[in-house]
Amino acid sequence: MTASRPPFLAGLSASLPIAMGYFPISFSFGVAATRAGFSAVEAFALSLFIYAGASQFLALALLTSGAPVLVSAFTLIAMNLRHVLYGPALMKAAGRDASTRHAWAWAFGLTDEVFGQALGSLARGQRFSEGAMFGLGLGAYASWLAGTAVGAVAGGGALENWPAVKAGLGFMLPALFLALLLSIMTRRQLPVIAVAACATVAGTLALSATSGILLGMLAGAAAGLVRR
Repeated sequence: MTASRPPFLAGLSASLPIAMGYFPISFSFGVAATRAGFSAVEAFALSLFIYAGASQFLALALLTSGAPVLVSAFTLIAMNLRHVLYGPALMKAAGRDASTRHAWAWAFGLTDEVFGQALGSLARGQRFSEGAMFGLGLGAYASWLAGTAVGAVAGGGALENWPAVKAGLGFMLPALFLALLLSIMTRRQLPVIAVAACATVAGTLALSATSGILLGMLAGAAAGLVRR
């Protein structure tokens, strides 16, 4: 993941599409958090420490509905277990010579979209760089925090007069990840994606959205091993 520019700046530049998608979503989260009764500081803290995208909206729903903190915590952990696989998958694509000296730091920013962008860069022949990973993750993280802060300051009624915008914001995060997925998809990967999609839909319809995500993740991983 190197370029003529310093790796960090190259990664920061590569984060621009993610940052553009993150800002309106996190703005919506800031608005939703203040509408739910959280202060602007509390809303910002949720993004600062949890940084879990759509799962933060679930956290709001759980906390405001009176769910125990431990139940809320374990639910969020279950929804985000897929992130455990991102690091190993990325390093496998990067090759054995790729440095992991500072992985403990840049791995914090390895969200769905950052992972997709990094994997796409490797698929296009760019060399892996920890500096680029820092830039890529930092750009996305800064945008998420900035959007949350602006939305929290704007207040809970900021989107009341814009129902179409409010509805569209909810689709931007999955749309962004879908675009990144399509950019690196090959014919060889189609069966794996189909298995994961079917398992996700079946699990969601039969059990719950959280169960569907977990089943899809496990089914996709198993299918990927079989295809090796």
